[in-house]
Amino acid sequence: MGEWKEKPLSDLAILYNNSWKVGDEECPYIALEHIEEGKLRLNGIGHSDIVASNKYRFNEKNFLFGKLRPYFRKVVKPQFSGICSTDIWVVGARGVTNLTFLFYLFANQEFVDLAYSGSSGTRMPRADWKFMKDTTWLTPSDIEEQKAIASVLSSLDDKINLLHRQNKTLEAMAETLFRQWFVEEADEGWEEKRLGDILISIESGSRPKGGIDPDLKHGIPSIGAENINGLGNYNYGSTKYITSEYFEKMKRGIVQDYDVLIYKDGAYIGKKSMFAKGFPFKKCAINEHVFILRTESIFLQLFLYFALEQEELALLNANSAQPGLNQTSMKSFELLLPKSELIEMFGQTIMPLIDKIFFNGNQIRALEKLRDTLLPKLMRGEVRVKI
Repeated sequence: MGEWKEKPLSDLAILYNNSWKVGDEECPYIALEHIEEGKLRLNGIGHSDIVASNKYRFNEKNFLFGKLRPYFRKVVKPQFSGICSTDIWVVGARGVTNLTFLFYLFANQEFVDLAYSGSSGTRMPRADWKFMKDTTWLTPSDIEEQKAIASVLSSLDDKINLLHRQNKTLEAMAETLFRQWFVEEADEGWEEKRLGDILISIESGSRPKGGIDPDLKHGIPSIGAENINGLGNYNYGSTKYITSEYFEKMKRGIVQDYDVLIYKDGAYIGKKSMFAKGFPFKKCAINEHVFILRTESIFLQLFLYFALEQEELALLNANSAQPGLNQTSMKSFELLLPKSELIEMFGQTIMPLIDKIFFNGNQIRALEKLRDTLLPKLMRGEVRVKI
């Protein structure tokens, strides 16, 4: 086992500010919104044709750290070249430092917390490199031990990314079947129904008096914008919680398996989600910005999930100043309703795909928890890796 030494960050890492200017070559673009909060992965990629100001270049020898509001822990290691927002640090390894090890050092919560404590600005805090570069970090002198630590952590992230890709494939298969059965092969004899005629209930959540305690980590999760992420893709790292006492008094807004959840106002209007089977919390509620849509059968729930498009729901906006949906506008939404036998057949066909997505989602959360538990221990040398 090699020796560990305290080293200033400036001996381990270097920032790159290579400028890309509007009109330069086209390339992928990463903004802060493309980096998932606390997940160490991208949730999308933009393109330079939408960019209207100068940006920073990055390549495979760099990773990215979101310096604006660093407590969001937006850190990612792209495997391609492109450009990024100037609110993102483009980081490279200096000296005898392994890049992937350095990436996990920056992703460590201790680093994130320190970056936030030394940030400048009150409303829009930004990590300050002048402050961070002089901080010291215990680091293995042997680069082979750095590589071994990086290998343990990256193997977990590789598995997480594989499961995410698998879930995208499974959801795409279900969407393809829906389009084939109910769009391409639609029957003119199908009846046009209003959503209000199909639902047995539509519920909205509520906000506890005095607000939700952001420090409460052992209560009941309250689903909001950060959690409305499609099938089983629940970001509980930034979840707000309500007390068990408040939950027991709730008359509505309690989530059940296969409920269709719709975000009803603001920038996320019409965005949808669904949870079931093995959801990490036995009890769960929605906040005041979310609708629960519930029908008489799970198969009809699955049909409804794929039938509702965010763009179409957004057109139901019932408010002028602040975009939003209300129960009346939701119930008025019209869609073609096939025969119940076809809906049941569709549900039976895609149910194994959907349940596999939920199963994978639980695996992803378990692996993320394991990674984030191991990460600080490995970075402090509390857990050593044989080389």
